[in-house]
Amino acid sequence: MAHPVQVIAVTGGKGGVGKSNLSVNLAIGLAELGRRVVVLDADLGLANIDILLGISSSKTIENVLAGECDLRDIMVRGPGGIRIVPAASGTQKLSQLNTMEHAGLIQAFSELADDIDVLIVDTAAGISDTVISFVCAAQEVLMVVTDEPTSITDAYAQIKLLNRDYDMFRFRIVANMVRTPQDGHALFGKLTKVTDRFLDVALQYVGAVPQDDAVKRAVQRQKAVVEAYPRSRAATAFRALAKKVDAWPLPATPRGHLEFFVDRLVQQQIGA
Repeated sequence: MAHPVQVIAVTGGKGGVGKSNLSVNLAIGLAELGRRVVVLDADLGLANIDILLGISSSKTIENVLAGECDLRDIMVRGPGGIRIVPAASGTQKLSQLNTMEHAGLIQAFSELADDIDVLIVDTAAGISDTVISFVCAAQEVLMVVTDEPTSITDAYAQIKLLNRDYDMFRFRIVANMVRTPQDGHALFGKLTKVTDRFLDVALQYVGAVPQDDAVKRAVQRQKAVVEAYPRSRAATAFRALAKKVDAWPLPATPRGHLEFFVDRLVQQQIGA
């Protein structure tokens, strides 16, 4: 029986909230738990995960879309045994893919399904068509929020759009760069105060990652904090987050959107 793949879109509306850092460190945390993890740098025109980790790739998604190679050819090994699908940097064309190109890219991942347990999709900032289509193609939405009015406003705007136009209902929230665990809960409270009032959605609080200088030092060294400073407060928080994510139920049925690995879900239903 084909196993389902857990697909998690890491998003947040606003830039600078730490999505890529969270994507990478969560991926390594899941790999430490024995999962086979792939990270898709879905900021297609402004790639940053390769820079964050100091790795280089001769080929990117651009080559896949041009039909020059397949996804397996461009994947690069990252720390902790994770694999990365790199995007291109400074390529405007990639940030403006049409619907067919998007669908082709999402469907191309099916060929990797047999050797992936978790796909983490690190989206670009904002609410462009590209971001929305990647978020809709995932089974779980992990929204990264910081304690700034603009971050809360942008997260709310993205949740509202996904709920109103795409019938998405459940969003998981991570409070990033908080001073104390209480601040994380307070931040979640600020967001739910507006969503409860205006939207029919379910927000679930996953946890908080503390403000930690070790993260900045790791970025300067082009390493993930869980690798460079494994005993730091941030690394401990990322590992705790990975344990929670690892316990999330696997998808069982398609939701009706264009989805990653949807053929697996359809097979499961037929075989059930």
